[in-house]
Amino acid sequence: MSDNPLVKLHAHGQSFWYDNIRRKYLFDGTLRDLLANDGLRGMTSNPSIFAKAIGGSDDYDEQMKALVAAGASVDEIYEALVLEDIRTACDLFAPLYAESDGGDGYVSLEVSPLLANDTAGTIAEAVRLFSAVDRPNLMIKVPA
Repeated sequence: MSDNPLVKLHAHGQSFWYDNIRRKYLFDGTLRDLLANDGLRGMTSNPSIFAKAIGGSDDYDEQMKALVAAGASVDEIYEALVLEDIRTACDLFAPLYAESDGGDGYVSLEVSPLLANDTAGTIAEAVRLFSAVDRPNLMIKVPA
């Protein structure tokens, strides 16, 4: 067994999830290393994590410029950036999801907190997001 304490967590029935996402990490090997070497079992995201990732790096600049040039609204731009990252992350976690028979390997995407007091709207948005991402290892988070 590995001496890595994060890997040891899994031996005790615990799943280590990464509470962060950034496009660079999806492509530069950072996320692959966490999966391969550190026992990463899932990834969570939320609007504030994406705000930090998008606003704190130039990872998204080219896609944003293209979307602005195409006339996309701010909401459409945000959703396009987020959905691309979530799909990519789900694809990276797909082997773990399959290997664990769906016990691990999830990536979460949060329904907008603006819908927190709208049960029907939250359900409709959760269904829409799940369909838009189109990955079985997507976990929809519902803000409370």
